[in-house]
Amino acid sequence: MKRLLLITFIVISTFSQSYAGGAWVYGKNEGYFKLAENMIRSPYFFDGDGNVVDIPTISLYTTSLYAEYGLGKNFNVIAYVPFFVRSTLNKVVFNQSGDTIEGEELNAFGDSQLAFKYGWNQDKPIVFSVSLVLGLPLGSSEVSSEKILQTGDGEFNQMIRLDASHSFYPAPFYVSAYTAFNNRTKDFSDDFRIGGEFGYAGSKLIAILKIQSVQSLYNGVPNGQSNSEGSMFGNNIEYVSITPELNYLVSDTFGISASAGFAPAAKNQLAAPNFSFGLFYQL
Repeated sequence: MKRLLLITFIVISTFSQSYAGGAWVYGKNEGYFKLAENMIRSPYFFDGDGNVVDIPTISLYTTSLYAEYGLGKNFNVIAYVPFFVRSTLNKVVFNQSGDTIEGEELNAFGDSQLAFKYGWNQDKPIVFSVSLVLGLPLGSSEVSSEKILQTGDGEFNQMIRLDASHSFYPAPFYVSAYTAFNNRTKDFSDDFRIGGEFGYAGSKLIAILKIQSVQSLYNGVPNGQSNSEGSMFGNNIEYVSITPELNYLVSDTFGISASAGFAPAAKNQLAAPNFSFGLFYQL
């Protein structure tokens, strides 16, 4: 039973942030800013066949800033900056022999994102946006026989993303969907992404249910440049995820948010829930 429950959870990478507004864009000099903390801790790993295997416990704590700002009527710039990432590997002690494998820790900057988002049909029943998302390899990606912890994968990637959203106003509900193609460099496989969300937007409470899928095209080197068992930053990463999220507005401009990411299936990822807590400000 314990193993079945563990299979239902998956780490959702903190480096694949969802946009704050779906296909909607902020007007000129308007924006959304969020300070968040993500936590993942797992002694299990989804291997390349989707099986859950035992590993020494790995933990990842990510402190990040997310900003989406309107430079014009229909044009936003977006940045995701994990400015402090702490990754740890627990010490392993073998009961019979007494031998030990020492633990490890890494504190470093993480891989970041810079995106440009253009929206149209913003006054219509269905709104659209297209985004160019650049993955910046600013994290630590070195891997050796003595070192497996990372805060990035070391490759520069470019993703094209198309969003569509619809509000059921005056009812306080909305739906969004997206599709994206992600080009990865340094012999990593490209991937294709689809997702959607259903949201309730009350006067104070905003509740969201997000569903997304990432599927590798398997057109890179089979093991990638940094694919080791237990690594979050390997090649051919796949998952289907479900993420409930709650946002509460303390005032017209300030609020708090919390989410938990889990999924029924994955490959080449830690098998653990991803918990997130954040504070946000709307300009």
